[in-house]
Amino acid sequence: MNDIYAKYADLLVNYSLELKKGDKFLVIANHTAEPLLQQIHRASLQAGAHPEFKIGFNGQQKIHYDFGSDEQIEYVSPALKLMNDEYQGWLSIISPFNMKELSSVDPEKIKKQRLGRKEINKTFMKRSAEGSMRWSLCVFPTDAAAQECDMSLDEYREFVFKACFLDADDPIAKWKELRDSQQKICDHLNTKNNIHYLSNDVDVAFSCEGRKWLNSAGTHNMPSGEVFSAPVEDSVNGKVRFSYPGFYMGKEIEDIQLEIKEGEVVKWQAGKGKNILDKIFEIEGARRFGEVAVGTNHGIDKFTKNMLFDEKIGGTIHMAVGAAYPETGGVNESAIHWDMLADMRNGGQIFADDELIYENGKFII
Repeated sequence: MNDIYAKYADLLVNYSLELKKGDKFLVIANHTAEPLLQQIHRASLQAGAHPEFKIGFNGQQKIHYDFGSDEQIEYVSPALKLMNDEYQGWLSIISPFNMKELSSVDPEKIKKQRLGRKEINKTFMKRSAEGSMRWSLCVFPTDAAAQECDMSLDEYREFVFKACFLDADDPIAKWKELRDSQQKICDHLNTKNNIHYLSNDVDVAFSCEGRKWLNSAGTHNMPSGEVFSAPVEDSVNGKVRFSYPGFYMGKEIEDIQLEIKEGEVVKWQAGKGKNILDKIFEIEGARRFGEVAVGTNHGIDKFTKNMLFDEKIGGTIHMAVGAAYPETGGVNESAIHWDMLADMRNGGQIFADDELIYENGKFII
């Protein structure tokens, strides 16, 4: 097992993050990820970086919300702010103890923490866009995550490793191959202005004029496999039913239905969790979209309730309310960036300036 985690660490350090000599590098994880943490420590030292580790423990978030005052929940650590302002590399490892840890937490408290971190998140996105800070998000398989998607731990490990191309002799070469094929799609989309997502559940049109479609091929998320942009903020119009559940801070929202006019979500419904949706749309900037995207990784063929994987599923689209990634040219600002996912594999189409470019879950350009 150490061999596969060594391979994983080398992929993250040398491809996703491209750590260099002298880089200050922060890793945020739980201690459950120790086998991967050990290998990341080795690989980052070999790259000449200066790694530091912020390690969490079981129940930490729940305790914080249950016993923290409003001031403590909104507090931003000066050390974390300094790292956000100055470090060249960030890696967050998802390795949950309990997928339902935050189920009983008041959504208002979660909202307060998000608002408290608005400025630090803004700096994070700015530095990422300008290239002065490189970041990645990845998964270490745990029993809790495996149970959430109805797999054994061994099955879930295999799923994660396959999604990251760790079953290949040279994972970096595989990611570069995907990157090259996706770049052709981005280059074509960047010659277009008006986009229309259309399926049984989706009828949404928007403009990307002056915006940039970007290629996500494992440098910011591992795994990856998507092309994404930001819509012109007031151009989004239509209705959409997101066919997959959404998850916000451990809480599930099912059958999300939105109506959008001139870029703003004006009506919303949910089969389950509408109270959480209500709280989300109270957040400044959350009724406008910061991202539109298409998943392209056909190696991810199962919904796992983890958006890091799910939004990359080949044959899906996703849209995120809230903050835009500045590198796309989007300008919407918010304390939140929250993705919602819809299936396009059964008759779904995408038009770009009235040209059919995507059908039944695949690009045809």
